[in-house]
Amino acid sequence: METRRDVFQAIADPTRREIINLVAYKPQNLNSIADNFDVSRQAISVHVRILTECGLLVIKKQGRERYVEAEFKKLGEVSAWVEQYRQLWEGRMDKLDNLLNELQGNRNE
Repeated sequence: METRRDVFQAIADPTRREIINLVAYKPQNLNSIADNFDVSRQAISVHVRILTECGLLVIKKQGRERYVEAEFKKLGEVSAWVEQYRQLWEGRMDKLDNLLNELQGNRNE
């Protein structure tokens, strides 16, 4: 049975988030990515594979090297999910602000 990985599972791991951060600004090969961590290159390869399966990274060959690049389209799923809660909490905070202003106004009368 094949496990379907999603973006949320991928970014749940701090090592994978750091890998995304490393390649966000500049594509890097697997060795240079692995040099940033105190785990085996094999472990980093597994993290990169998971991120690739989720569509957050792409691997491009340049000569004999394979470079890892960030692909941010899939992060839109995370952004959309977070946005609904941001709007909910902003609405609640606005109501709290209004209530506090009303109570403060009543206190000053």
